[in-house]
Amino acid sequence: MNMENLEQRVKRVVATELAVDLAQIGNQDSFVENLGADSLARVELVSALETEFDLTIPDDAADGLQTVQQAIDYLRQASEQAVPA
Repeated sequence: MNMENLEQRVKRVVATELAVDLAQIGNQDSFVENLGADSLARVELVSALETEFDLTIPDDAADGLQTVQQAIDYLRQASEQAVPA
């Protein structure tokens, strides 16, 4: 999966789930501090990312996803591991 496509997909899900303007989402934005997500919104965001990318994000990994970039990095790594070498 190409990086730009993955990044745009993540941002599109974030924009939809957190009801923020796609153009206002930066890679270093914190879901809580910059994008206004509460704990329920973060759970729903992780669920939406799991659906979008057809994978499961374990709770401990989900807790570590604090910024848009961390989500992008996690999903890139998870998608690379899911593809047989």
